Amino acid sequence: MNKLHLVLSATLSLIFWLSFLSGNLTASAATMAEIQQRGYLNMAVKDNLRPLGFRDDKGNLQGLEIDLAKRLASDLLGKADAVKLQPVANSDRLPVVFNQQVDLAIAGVTATESRSRIVSFSVPYYYDGAAIVTKNTSIQSLKDVGKRKIAVLNNSSTVGYLKYFTPSAELVGVSSYGQGWEKIASNQVDGFAADVSVLSGWVQAHPRYRILPTKLSAEPLSVVMPKGLQYDELRRKVNEAIARYTVTGWLKERIEYWGL
Repeated sequence: MNKLHLVLSATLSLIFWLSFLSGNLTASAATMAEIQQRGYLNMAVKDNLRPLGFRDDKGNLQGLEIDLAKRLASDLLGKADAVKLQPVANSDRLPVVFNQQVDLAIAGVTATESRSRIVSFSVPYYYDGAAIVTKNTSIQSLKDVGKRKIAVLNNSSTVGYLKYFTPSAELVGVSSYGQGWEKIASNQVDGFAADVSVLSGWVQAHPRYRILPTKLSAEPLSVVMPKGLQYDELRRKVNEAIARYTVTGWLKERIEYWGL
């Protein structure tokens, strides 16, 4: 009974927080009919998460999720540019949908059961997961890690996966991705374990690093969509489109293009 009470309290607290969170975006969530009448989709994206969503040298938004946003706009509204992309911080990715400030969010969000209580998720467009990046040429696979030092974000789910797959490794906790990069760059650790989507961007910018081929986990990235019967058509069209992109190979081609 106490456990149930704690779960309910946590859920209610999250909903309360989301309800009263203020932001800089203007409320604009709409039904599919309203979006068609309006003529564009309003989407939250990332602008600092290469290769999912980031700005190129000219300041233009690029990445797998940007491609997906434009493709959805093309299929749902007939024009790839019929979309307004609004960069958001990680902490705002769910609130902007919950508070009806955008129509959808395509921003590196992992679909989880707890999150699905407050928003809806599309079918996955990419399966992310934890892996290890290294520049040590003697480490070619997980079995080569041995007792070496591996940096990992404090209290992240990756810690448990590392203890299972590399039980002899010495885990070095870090408080941020930046601290992890610093430790591996200065040879304080032999590897850094984090999400493949994050590690891929690092490897693209620093070619001497490489990601070990075996993922430690698999986590679905999905489009965040609003709950409510009035959004049924929007959710159905988004799901049908992503399923079609998977079957036709378009998503696979884009995933490979962006080095994921």
